[in-house]
Amino acid sequence: MTDTPFDPRALLAESRLGVLATIKADGRPQLSPVTPFYDREADVIQVSMTEGRAKTVNLRRDPRATLEVTRSDGWAWATAEGTATLTGPGSDPHGPEVEALVRYYRAAAGEHPDWDEYRAVMVSDRRVLMTMAVTHVYGGQVR
Repeated sequence: MTDTPFDPRALLAESRLGVLATIKADGRPQLSPVTPFYDREADVIQVSMTEGRAKTVNLRRDPRATLEVTRSDGWAWATAEGTATLTGPGSDPHGPEVEALVRYYRAAAGEHPDWDEYRAVMVSDRRVLMTMAVTHVYGGQVR
């Protein structure tokens, strides 16, 4: 019986909880729990975040980022590195910044029960969409 080789990109695609590392002004890492969505076809990771939070401020200054996810049993992990671009925040519920967040939500979670409410919250919360182009992925499993 042969084990199938571990695919860190598969773990990225199935994970909905991860830790995003950005770079603080003093050079130390800022770690933030996030709910990522990995688009394997486009090889990008997307995360919705709020304007003004540490990770958003850090990415506006230095777009390098790293995301790590683990399997629910803790015995496998995957790390993706890349460069992030930020879209938003938007002031128009039907503007391009909010439309990007709608596309992200649909891809990650499906249809929202009330799109008007979702759009209004994205504007009032000053939500920003991070899209990280993945440049390097690595990971492993213990067993």
